[in-house]
Amino acid sequence: MEGSRMEPKKKLIDAAGNRLDGRKWDELRPIRLEVGTVKNADGSAYIEWGKNKIMVAVYGPKEVHPKHQVLPDRALLRARYHMAPFSVDDRKNPAPSRREIEISKVTREALVPAVIVEDYPRTAIEVWIEVLQSDGGSRVAGITAASLALADAGINMRDLVVGCSCGIVDGQVVSDLDDTEDKEGQGDMPVAIMPNLNQVTLLQVDGIYSREQFQKAFELAIAKGREIYAMQREALAKKYFGGEAMTVQAEEEVSE
Repeated sequence: MEGSRMEPKKKLIDAAGNRLDGRKWDELRPIRLEVGTVKNADGSAYIEWGKNKIMVAVYGPKEVHPKHQVLPDRALLRARYHMAPFSVDDRKNPAPSRREIEISKVTREALVPAVIVEDYPRTAIEVWIEVLQSDGGSRVAGITAASLALADAGINMRDLVVGCSCGIVDGQVVSDLDDTEDKEGQGDMPVAIMPNLNQVTLLQVDGIYSREQFQKAFELAIAKGREIYAMQREALAKKYFGGEAMTVQAEEEVSE
């Protein structure tokens, strides 16, 4: 894809290979996942990923409004990604921006393959993603939490969807770009997968990659997504199974 990036004004990776926040090239930021955080929603989840703080609520299956959008053979899945005005340094206009509309679209498209929409004809399933604090990689964090919220709502799913973003910083492929790396790096690649089915549901590329850089970033995003998948399973297990049964399964899948 086409995309222009400014050259970094400062070194983002030092001579020892450490990034600005002390991480190595392949390390994730700290991630915290919690399921069932919104009492009045059918399903919900909360994620802290680095400095990102995102709340997701799911409502449905429910009656479709307006009626002309009803799909006779499957559910209508809607997704809305929204950044709170206070989520960034400079106050954001509360009206949906072009970026938010685009992320809402790709989020829906990343989640649809996982949801068995055929089980809920003539209904709507709504996913509301509210970014309370943004720090780079909020689209993949939102997708990761949205998948948990759908599972918490009892929606039939083929697999959980998990996202991770990799990219190029100071000419090197790195995992999980933070806000500074996203803005001053040379490339960003958000990827979402269904790990148990080995299927990709989202792949976007910003910047210019060599064939080797693309392959390395893509494979790194999948590997890190599988690590986060284990965290998703653990978060569900903590609520529904006392934190034991699903965690063991997830660890086994990641090690295979």
